[in-house]
Amino acid sequence: MNSDIFSKGYHAMNFEAFQNDIIENQWNVFGVEVYEKGRLTHSFGDTTGHLYDIYSATKSVVSIAVGILYDRGLINLEKSILEYLPEDKVNGLSVEQKQSFEEVTVERLLTMSVAGFPFRPEGDNYLDFCLSCKLENPKERVFHYNNINVYLVSVALTEILGYDLGEFIEKNIFQPLEITQYEYGRSPEGYFYGASKMKLTVHDLSKIGLVSCHGGVYEGKRIVSEKYVRMATSLQQMNREGGYGYYFWKYRDGFSINGKWMQRCYCLPKQDVMITYLANIHENSWDLLHSMEKNLLG
Repeated sequence: MNSDIFSKGYHAMNFEAFQNDIIENQWNVFGVEVYEKGRLTHSFGDTTGHLYDIYSATKSVVSIAVGILYDRGLINLEKSILEYLPEDKVNGLSVEQKQSFEEVTVERLLTMSVAGFPFRPEGDNYLDFCLSCKLENPKERVFHYNNINVYLVSVALTEILGYDLGEFIEKNIFQPLEITQYEYGRSPEGYFYGASKMKLTVHDLSKIGLVSCHGGVYEGKRIVSEKYVRMATSLQQMNREGGYGYYFWKYRDGFSINGKWMQRCYCLPKQDVMITYLANIHENSWDLLHSMEKNLLG
């Protein structure tokens, strides 16, 4: 299906060439969707039949949940994460640890700008593990990507709500987006994990992208405010990959939702173009991206 969206100075899409690259190179791509002006114009593979791991793309779902609470005035991004964690855990911290974590705001966790955390929590109690981490220079703002940031935010959201964050996401994100197939994981002590462990179909990950691409609205329904989406998908923390927002990556003049083995949703709001694919590619994974850029974006 052809579209005229690129007729004014943009590269014409060649979806067939992209599809042929996937087939000929035997890339392990489960499914692909392309949206132009909010409409599905191209698809390939299994986009609705099965759930697939989206890995760190889960983080962008958590960001939308943060946005909904932010819109309701329930969370202040500039406050220390300690303001929102269980009181008994905070009271049990040493003076040194408490002083360190007081420097760690919600915004710092959203932008991955806290140095010192290991990549992921470990053990039988993730919260205890995270709060025992030694932060050598907590005031220093530097990009340091890890899963602990998102887990701590997920715990905070659960404590603010007073009930399970997974249940909140089901009701306030999945239901209005008509996402009925999903799986998600928890920490050993029962908190919604948030950093990964979620499964969606290709088509339903596209819905997360569409909400983000269209300023928080999906098919006329307001999910999260335009103000929050603008903050979350803007450059908030520079890094070598080109920049980071609130669990969204900067990409060209738009942004992307990323999982580690080529789970992707590329959003270009100015062109009103979005490309989603779920794959499982560990080696030479950038070949898929390069083919997408060459054949779909130019």
